[in-house]
Amino acid sequence: MQIFHIEENDANQRLDKFIKKLLPNAPLGGIYKMLRTGKVKIEGKKRENTYKLQVGEEVKIWLSDEEITTLQRMQDEEIIPKWNIGTLQKEDILYEDDALLILNKSPGINVHPWDHKTDEISLIDQVRDYFWKKYNSLTFRPSLVHRIDRDTSGVIIIAKTKRSLDSMLSQLQSGGFKKIYHTIVLGRPSHQSWTIKKPLLRIEDAHNEAKVRVDKAWLEAITHYSILEIYPHIWDKSASLLECQIETGRTHQIRVHMKSIDCPVLWDEAYGDKKINSFLKRECLLKRQMLHAYSVSFLHPETKKNLTIQAPYKDDMSGVIQYFRKERV
Repeated sequence: MQIFHIEENDANQRLDKFIKKLLPNAPLGGIYKMLRTGKVKIEGKKRENTYKLQVGEEVKIWLSDEEITTLQRMQDEEIIPKWNIGTLQKEDILYEDDALLILNKSPGINVHPWDHKTDEISLIDQVRDYFWKKYNSLTFRPSLVHRIDRDTSGVIIIAKTKRSLDSMLSQLQSGGFKKIYHTIVLGRPSHQSWTIKKPLLRIEDAHNEAKVRVDKAWLEAITHYSILEIYPHIWDKSASLLECQIETGRTHQIRVHMKSIDCPVLWDEAYGDKKINSFLKRECLLKRQMLHAYSVSFLHPETKKNLTIQAPYKDDMSGVIQYFRKERV
């Protein structure tokens, strides 16, 4: 028999879900049987599957130490530091306190290990390696508040506690987040500032990266843009540095909306101009789409004060802007 004490990060969740997180190798049928037969008790009492755990409660599980170790193995392996993985760089940490870790993500890395069905080390792997034994929870791990594409750089927020995660997700769903992106596009939009309102459809069985298209019968998507700089002497169409604010967070939203107004994001392999992309690859050694999550503004989950975090451009995007500015002179 082992005893587990419920702290804040583990409270307010259903008992069956808690057991599944605590013992990830246990089948659901086995968990329900344990609860039904009294092998799991809260403060000495059997509880229903849907019982919500409270801070300070004591959970007793009547299994041998060997059985519990076997059923926990996935969880234990997850928090063992992977010394051979890429580590977070100090200069990429934009902000950190007891509730949040905010990073300036580099391009070319997935934010989550499940993205793109790859075995590559993800950003969240690096984050959990960074924290390692600083966890104060039986079941909660530092978690992504939102996501950005693999080849998009910029601001990404990680919640360090369950309470901060719940608060941030609530803001995200209610529109309390203000997310600003900077992007370099081919051509010059017809308006200095404008709002693109074009619904987007995600194509689930797409065989390439271009898995989103404008579709008037599908999900609303709203992007506000304004022109920051124009580079008129780049090829025969020029290029533009734009600031985009998104009201909705659809997959590839900015990339597809820019393509829809004939101003595709530079070096966007899925939605961009293949001829210009090939030139940029040779001339600027460019390897990813010029899209950067520049800033986020939100209400801090603990202090309740407004917070704005900005991420400086990565070297590749700064280099392209400097190249275009020289060409413009």
